[in-house]
Parts: sequence; C-alpha cells; structure tokens
Amino acid sequence: MHRINRCLNSLLLVAAFAVPTVMMANPTPQDGVQVRIYDRDNRDYHNWDDREDRAYRRYLVAQHRTYREYHSQHRRVQRHYWHWRHRNPDRD
Repeated sequence: MHRINRCLNSLLLVAAFAVPTVMMANPTPQDGVQVRIYDRDNRDYHNWDDREDRAYRRYLVAQHRTYREYHSQHRRVQRHYWHWRHRNPDRD
C-alpha cells in the first residue's frame, strides 16, 4: 500500500509541473495579426489594420488609382501614400 501511495504522489507531482508547462507552450490563435509599417520619411510606425486599410482605399480613390495591395505597390507610391496620410488624418 505504501508503494502505491508513493507512486501516485510522484505522478501527481509530475502532473503539477507538466500542466503549466504544456499550457504555456500551447500557442493560442490570435484575433488578428498585427502588421506594423515604418514610415521612413516621418520616422514613425503605423499599424496596418481595418482603419488604415479604409484610409488607403480612400487614398486610391482620391488619386484615381485602381486597388492594389499596399505591399505590392511601388515604393514611390507607398511614400506618397504616407505623405497623403499625414495630411489627411482620421476624424474619429
């Protein structure tokens, strides 16, 4: 009986250490992947989220351009967008 009790205590101790480790190692799905873009001219970062995407689409309409993903745009167009963006902030 003493041997069984000792074995159960050992298993309980191993489980007590293993459970928190396994829970920390288990990745949790993120609600949204955060993308940050560095604006070299203004030396600041911008989070690319839904609000920024709407502003980017407004920019494309204002410039009479067809939609193309920001990362696919030429660097010159990206720089022009950030200049426009700083002159046209959100009015929330």
